[in-house]
Amino acid sequence: MIKTGILNPHLLSLLARVRHTNTLVVADRGFPFWPSIETVDISLVDDVPTVLDVLRAILSNHQIGRAWMAHEFVEQNSEDTKQAFATALGGIDLGYEPYVVFKTRVPKAIGLIRTGDTTQYGNIILESA
Repeated sequence: MIKTGILNPHLLSLLARVRHTNTLVVADRGFPFWPSIETVDISLVDDVPTVLDVLRAILSNHQIGRAWMAHEFVEQNSEDTKQAFATALGGIDLGYEPYVVFKTRVPKAIGLIRTGDTTQYGNIILESA
């Protein structure tokens, strides 16, 4: 029986298949459904869990080389929110691009984790190192 770390078996299965340079999307509650990639929906209610919750859990035992977010995230959120993401990433290279460009990366991902997050444009794509 797993005692620590990520407990969700579907999420663990998805994470176990991420290899070097594969990408993984961690998305908010309103992110579009992508039938072409596996989605693990762990949303419960508004903001449970958040993208940051999932990001922190993933980073506790995965090596991430770089990440992308929509440029609109910067425009729509407070300095505190932006700083919380930067702190969670701990120096991982983070690129910003227009949301329409960001979404073109999604079909190439190994999978998508849908959260209950309500942060505007609070979606992130992680590339394994």
